[in-house]
This record gives sequence, structure tokens and C-alpha cells, in this order.
Amino acid sequence: MAGIMVYAALRSKSRSEFKGADVATTAPAEPAPKLEEPPALSNWPRWGITHTQFSADNEPRDVVEQARGVLGRVPMLQNQHIMGWGVGNPEPSPGQYNFRDLDRRLQFMASSRAVPVITLCCAPDWMKGGQAGRTDWSKNHTVAPKREHFDDYAKLAVRVARQYPTVKHYMVWNEFKGFWDPSTNRWDAEGYTEMYNKIYTALKKVNKEIKVGGPYMPIESNARGGPSELTGPWGTVDQRALDAIAYWIEHKKGADFIVVDGASMTNDKGNTPNDFAAQAKFGAITTWLRQKSDDLPVWWAEWYVEPENSGWTEEKRTAVQAAALMEFAKSGVTTALYWNPQQKDAGECGGCLWSPKVGGEQPMAGLLSGFTKWFPSGVRAQAAQSSDPKILALAQERQVVMVNTSDESVTATVDGKQVTLAPHEIKWSGRGTA
Repeated sequence: MAGIMVYAALRSKSRSEFKGADVATTAPAEPAPKLEEPPALSNWPRWGITHTQFSADNEPRDVVEQARGVLGRVPMLQNQHIMGWGVGNPEPSPGQYNFRDLDRRLQFMASSRAVPVITLCCAPDWMKGGQAGRTDWSKNHTVAPKREHFDDYAKLAVRVARQYPTVKHYMVWNEFKGFWDPSTNRWDAEGYTEMYNKIYTALKKVNKEIKVGGPYMPIESNARGGPSELTGPWGTVDQRALDAIAYWIEHKKGADFIVVDGASMTNDKGNTPNDFAAQAKFGAITTWLRQKSDDLPVWWAEWYVEPENSGWTEEKRTAVQAAALMEFAKSGVTTALYWNPQQKDAGECGGCLWSPKVGGEQPMAGLLSGFTKWFPSGVRAQAAQSSDPKILALAQERQVVMVNTSDESVTATVDGKQVTLAPHEIKWSGRGTA
């Protein structure tokens, strides 16, 4: 199917680094880590990150401390999958658990003042037709549990929830992995929803305060697409994704939020009509989701803005990300999680929050912290007036953020003040101040 792995190039590093650390497959579960309750916040932080194969918990001590500072200065959401992306197989054989890696990640999250989130993906091999006690990481993100093991996966979700009682938010599965039906050329929304409903019911029995969301559908688009109920200057959304989401909405037993992911780029043309205007896709999809789901809170589990081999500078990369975050805030997104805050090596760090191995805060960290502080969920965001369309601006009652979309310096009046922004500069300014 054309384009079904639209993110393969975008996430090539994290795909190749997918597997968790090798762990003993017969070790009993260790005692649950002593995690403090997440901080009580007056507003849901809205913004956060998803840890992947390489993250701060495996860095030198000074880098660990720097990462804790970056993530904890304004408490944000931190998400971790239960298998892969830095952690091993949680149940390599039926009833035999190993949470050592997951414990380590959750402990780091707690130490950096996280509001913790867990993604229930992926599944042990024995639930997918493989051999108990063995883990074939090459199939981890391509195969879903067999229908006869949906109940077993729900039991694993319950075991995870009891292991980490301070975690109150769960996303179910990831990008419909293993739920594509090549015989019908569409998503198996029926199979996913059956599994989701079992997990939802099981988690609510553990604690009715646990919040559960799905379907974590990857939403793809094309510049020249077929019939779709969602189109714009940024492209045409694949109707098959919308159909699968609509099925889940109609047949789910319940949900506390709706989860998707996607890219501003189309499969066939990249960012259209340009790198910055393409970000409007996120706002359009969010509006559709809210309308279709009777205003369920919308979560973006992942988002991507940069075409492969773009040659972007870090300044442009961060500026385009700023435009995407503005779209999320304006359209009323409840949660947006930044994928892969760290890559493997210091020399491969485009878009990182901190520099691996050597330390040092990167520009994306300041942008994410700024939005976490000034635009939490529930804070009303509105476009700020700019005399030059090359400067985008978003405001709330006390603060305005501006981004220069041009590769030249621009002077303009923004929110009643004259400002000059360097090429692709992002600037924050208090409102009502000189």
C-alpha cells in the first residue's frame, strides 16, 4: 500500500534503534519503584515528550542532571512505551514479568518532575504467534497480538497499571501496528477496537481514575489524493484513516481522550504550500477530531515537520516547530508529545532537547519549555496582530510568542510593539510591558 509507512524515513534512527535492552527473560518482576505522586498542577501541561531508545537515563551523570533540569524546570508530560523504545520485553513468558528497564525510565521521569504517561505497545512474542521466552525485535513494531491473546494483553496492561499506580494516563497501542489488512486495503479498525475495549475495561477496573485513549492512528495525506472529507492547501487526508477513526469512535466502550499522530508533509510532495503554511494541517485535523468525537480531548502522540534530507539549520527546524505548536494551541489540542528528545550520538542531534554524551541544552528545549509554561491546556490562545505576514505570533493574556518564517531579518509591529527578528528567530515578550 502506498505510503502506509509514511514515517519510516522520518523515524529511521528510532526504527533501527527500536529494541529494548537485552534482559533476562525468566527473571521475576522486581519491586515497583518508589515513585512520588506527580506534581499537582492547576492546568494540564499540554506539552511533553516521548522517550525512545536513547534517552537521558543512560547518559553520563552530568548529562542526566542537565536533562533533568531541562525537563523539570516547567513540569511536563513524559511518555514511555512498555516494550521497545528503550525497554525490554515486560512479559517474555506467560506470567513471568521483567520491569527492570521500565522501572528505570519511570524513576527518571519522576526525578525530573514528570506527569507520567504510558503507551501500551508493543506485545510479547508469545502473544503474536512467536515462541515464549524469546524476543524477535525485528517484528516488534509490525505485528499485533493475535485475537486469542487480546485478553492476555489486557491482563498485561493491568499488571503494568498495578506496578505504577501513580501513572493515570494510558495510550493504547501505537500507529495501528499490525492492524493493516492487505486483503481489503484498509485498516482493521474492528480488530483494534476489540482489543482496545478489552484494555479499556480492564484498566477501569484497576482504578476508575485511570484515563485511557486511542486509537493512536497515523494520519497520512497527499498533495494529489483521492476523495476525502478533509482537504486543504496543505493536502488531502487519506480517507481510510478517517474511516478507521470514525469506526473506533462509534464502537469504543469509552475513552477519556482521542489520540493520533501525523506529519505536516504529504507523501508525494513534502510540505505544501510551504514549510510554514503546511503546519495548518495539524489545526485542521484537530478541529475534525473534536467535531467527530463530540469534543473528546485531542492528543497528538507524535508530530513531524521536516522532510527527509531537508538540509535545515537548527534555527529553521525550531522555527517550523514553533509554527506547529502554535497550530496545536490555537486549535485546542489538549496534549502534544514530542518524539525522540535525544538521538544516539552528539553528532546526530537535529531537534534534540540536549546534546547526547557531552551535554548542553538545544534550542528545541527552550521552545518546548516556553509553550509548557505559557500555553498549558485551558489557557486561551489567540493570534496576535503582526504588520508583516512573515512573522507569526500567538498570544495569551500575559505573553506573546513570535517566529520569523523568513530567512532574512524582519522588522514589524507585533501586538502593538515594534520588533526586529533575525532569520528564523523565535522571541517571547510580555504583554503590556515596555
